Amino acid sequence: MVKKWMMMVAGCLVLTQCNTLRTDCEALQQREAEIAAEPRGDFYVGRRYYVPLTRFWGYLREPGKSWRTARLVIMDESVVRNPDRGYEPPVEGATFGRDQNTEYMVKGAYTGEEAYDPSTDQILPVFKATSFTVRNAEPGFLFVPSEEYDEESVTLMPGIMPTAQQCAAAQQ
Repeated sequence: MVKKWMMMVAGCLVLTQCNTLRTDCEALQQREAEIAAEPRGDFYVGRRYYVPLTRFWGYLREPGKSWRTARLVIMDESVVRNPDRGYEPPVEGATFGRDQNTEYMVKGAYTGEEAYDPSTDQILPVFKATSFTVRNAEPGFLFVPSEEYDEESVTLMPGIMPTAQQCAAAQQ
């Protein structure tokens, strides 16, 4: 009896994961089509990704290219300050990071330099922004609909996106 029950639970878990993968893949396919139709230009599409105590700003990708190609960046604020620049915790009334998940059109260029983020132990490219324009204040998921944001660590990264092979297998 216990063995049957465990088999049923295992089967439900597999089906739930397959259903989640299928749903993620369908949403990704729709998003990739929207991205492919985006206007091109002299800007990057940026998504603010805030994790307390880190020094990175978020992800940048070229217009028309998948979030799979996005790079986590540290912003050089020597020309223009980040839109959410304000007091950081533990200061009372801190405002830094209030634009979490906001999508921007970001003008500027990679400097060719890299900087170390000690909180995440990563060496990241430096981007010198010249302007930020809000593109979408509530753009939805970043990499997959089932992603889980965690304020304690970097959980959102292009690697969580299922591959074309995984999506094809989930559709069967």
